[in-house]
Amino acid sequence: MFGPVLRGEKCTLRPPRKEEAETYIGWFKDLDVIRYTLQIGPMSIWQEEDFIKRMAEERNAISWIIEVDGSPVGWTGVGGINWRNGNGESGIVIGEKSVWRRGVATEAIALRTRYCFRELNLHKIRTRAYMENEASKRALMKAGYVQYGVQREEAFRDGRYHDIWCAEVLREDWERAHRG
Repeated sequence: MFGPVLRGEKCTLRPPRKEEAETYIGWFKDLDVIRYTLQIGPMSIWQEEDFIKRMAEERNAISWIIEVDGSPVGWTGVGGINWRNGNGESGIVIGEKSVWRRGVATEAIALRTRYCFRELNLHKIRTRAYMENEASKRALMKAGYVQYGVQREEAFRDGRYHDIWCAEVLREDWERAHRG
């Protein structure tokens, strides 16, 4: 399903629009964009015309398009939500390279995390990133995620195995850091 519109200073999170589907699909064809992308559900979903419909029907996931200055620049969401246990795994892709290193991912992560804790009443959000993806790790840590482990040689890419950095944030810890 899609999350509601969430506005920040640098970006807005909003539902996807069918007329923008080619833009979204294009992000996942750009090797620079996907080089650090861990599988977000079946990656083939982004190649399908009806992927927006399929995302809307998913009851254990919340998805948003990240918009900057009226244009879509990326995607974020939380999937695999276990409603009984109050947890899920987050992901983010900034597809438009022109907004890299401008704090957009950091703000999108913060907006998404706040929504998950304050509106969905989740207890914990997990995430993973390639160990060498320092930008993602920094953005996640700014939003309160802390490392809980490393999956050694978990992902095979570019002819070799890579370690995956694992992090999480508990609602209690996040609330303590964001009182007010």
